[in-house]
Amino acid sequence: MKKVFLVVTALVSLFFNSYAQKNNIDKVAAVVGNGIILLSDLNQQYTQYLYQGNQPNPSIKCMILQQTLTQKLLKQQAEIDSVMVEDGQVDDEVNRRMRSMMQRAGGQERLESFLNKSLLQYKDEMRPSIKDELQAQKMQSKITENINVTPLEVEKYFKSLGDSVPEFGTEVEVGEVILNPQLTKAEKERFHDKIEALRLRIKGGEDFGALAKAYSEDPGSVGDGGDLGFFDRNMMAKEFTSWAFKLKAGEMSPVFETEFGFHILQVIERRGEQVHARHILIMPKSTQSSLDRVKLHADSIYNNIMAKKLTFAAAANLYSDNKETKYNGGMMLNADNVQARTTFIPLEKVDPSIFLVIDTMKVGSISKPNLFTAADGKQGYRLLYLKSKIPPHKANLGQDFPKIRDAAQTDKINRILSEWFEKRRESTYIKIDDEFETCPELKIWTKNTTQTK
Repeated sequence: MKKVFLVVTALVSLFFNSYAQKNNIDKVAAVVGNGIILLSDLNQQYTQYLYQGNQPNPSIKCMILQQTLTQKLLKQQAEIDSVMVEDGQVDDEVNRRMRSMMQRAGGQERLESFLNKSLLQYKDEMRPSIKDELQAQKMQSKITENINVTPLEVEKYFKSLGDSVPEFGTEVEVGEVILNPQLTKAEKERFHDKIEALRLRIKGGEDFGALAKAYSEDPGSVGDGGDLGFFDRNMMAKEFTSWAFKLKAGEMSPVFETEFGFHILQVIERRGEQVHARHILIMPKSTQSSLDRVKLHADSIYNNIMAKKLTFAAAANLYSDNKETKYNGGMMLNADNVQARTTFIPLEKVDPSIFLVIDTMKVGSISKPNLFTAADGKQGYRLLYLKSKIPPHKANLGQDFPKIRDAAQTDKINRILSEWFEKRRESTYIKIDDEFETCPELKIWTKNTTQTK
């Protein structure tokens, strides 16, 4: 076995060196077992890092390489254990990231200009690494899926903190019932007529892109004349997708409605199961009459809760327009700890408009309906319920057991993963290019590994 290992080591080293010599643009940044990590792959991930709005920082490449090494070990084990991911899952993740990058860039054209390549080409390049990433994540989940902590382990973990027991600031539990105004058919008509007039102007010879820049209310595409770039069947609202894949290149749709408002779209190009299209969006606005109607409805709900004809949780379930909270009794979740599904929210994390209302409320009370403006600029009415308010305190098992349990479980998972990686590093051939020898994060990857034996 030792001779076989030495032969494999020699062959991999030879490949490592010869690849770097033959390719001046790209080179092997690291070898992990039977896999290689190319410098171009690291640079591609660094490009994504920059396009997420982060400042240039060359040392980030050290962290990217460390994450990629970890991913390679997990992927290789996943292949041994037949842990696979579906192609559809990979496609969904690729499309999700593309949508995010296009939104940040301000459209497909700007993104392609930054990448210096077409979006389709970049998606093809990204797909293998995203597949590897998802496979590694699935393998890590398999390693940790049965890890739980007992109450005794939680207590032991808490005692181990000693003087490092954390202090928690004020936390609150807040429920909400959101009521959005609904327009009547007659109230919607003027918005429909506005976009229909634009459609007729385009049919009369005016430029679609120019009218989109002047009138469209889609902030993500208005700067590009409504251009949405290429998209597949999973990236848009179903009504939008239906028209986009029904029309031929150059054809324009009639006015149609989605949850976002009224649209017209024009297909520019079709490539297999992807369509390149542009659109104009007109979003219906609340009228005073619609706000008056929803205010009456909100008052009625509030009165029924006060008369104990309806619980707050039931009111949320029956009437709230917020899908994220209505099936949770109306209770908001801590956005910084969604996985734990905790309803305790640090006071400083509460939305300022909500804080202004609950600041003077007593625990257990419900606010009268108040007019508010959502992040998308739409107005509605909201009832708030202050379920609890915990003052600042040092963590203790009685009051903070769920949070301490989560911390104890995270600690246990990290320890088990560290042990798993340590064993794999010791038994796996690892070689890292000299370019990264100053990276402190990578020292452990070359310490006591088979490459030094």
